[in-house]
Amino acid sequence: MQDNSIAFTTPAGAPRWQRWLLFSPLARIMIFALMFVPFSFAMGGVFHVLGWGGRNGPALDHAMAQCLLRAVPPLLAYLLLVRLVERRPVTELALRTLLPSAARGMLGGVLLFSAVVGVLYLLGSYHVSGINPDARWLPALLMVGLGAGIGEEIVARGVLFRVIEEGLGTWVALIVSALFFGAAHIANPGATLWSSAAITIEAGLLFGLLYHVTRSLYVCMGLHAAWNFTQGTVYGIPVSGTSADGWLVSTRSGPDWLSGGVFGAEASVVALALCLLCFAWLLAVAVRRRSLVPPLPGRQTDADVALQPAVRTVG
Repeated sequence: MQDNSIAFTTPAGAPRWQRWLLFSPLARIMIFALMFVPFSFAMGGVFHVLGWGGRNGPALDHAMAQCLLRAVPPLLAYLLLVRLVERRPVTELALRTLLPSAARGMLGGVLLFSAVVGVLYLLGSYHVSGINPDARWLPALLMVGLGAGIGEEIVARGVLFRVIEEGLGTWVALIVSALFFGAAHIANPGATLWSSAAITIEAGLLFGLLYHVTRSLYVCMGLHAAWNFTQGTVYGIPVSGTSADGWLVSTRSGPDWLSGGVFGAEASVVALALCLLCFAWLLAVAVRRRSLVPPLPGRQTDADVALQPAVRTVG
């Protein structure tokens, strides 16, 4: 039978060609990519023709364009994948859960990164030298907050983690989606192998397991957006290597392994340790619920039952 934690399983009685070319994890990931990439190019082309959102234009226009480019193409591709291929309700993006789920995620993001900064302050690494009430918070909210939070969570958790988990189980999905998430940040300003490894472990694993436990993309989006916004706009720390214009004018001292260096506090062992603690707590929740999904060969689905030959009972 279908596991309640699994959003999609191959329909019972589906032809073999559909099982491999339409419903398999690899096929669905490829279908998403084949929609996502053209949507991104098309939207970027429209913005270019209209002359809207260029780097040389108003900062707010550029930020809005970047927000839409980061969020809308993956969202459209994901909705089409779920509705046309998987043919199921998009429960992980149900509108009725938007406000409470996003609010929980945002609160978690604010508290978690504030805890990181608090530890860095107690260790003498984080210093505030002033206040900047004129910080450009709205462009940051649009780009590194909403744009990154929505788009990256759809790709990394909604597609990669969820779809791989449905075929290869929770642990493989966690590893693959986390490696992808870390690799996606390797080209950021100031990135190193250590910063990418830290992102892989602290964010890739944590966000993946957060989705597993909550089955809500809104929670992951809220946590991701609030983490970025709190880091850059509130505490004035670079966000994944991107310079920040924060309300607090701050500096960090000490070795890079402690302060995070130019990449930001995400590359600090403090962030790594606190995120691992959160990961351990979520893992304990998943183990207690017995919700960790085994690889598909180790579990029986409705489609597998339908393909089994009927057994006649002789009375």
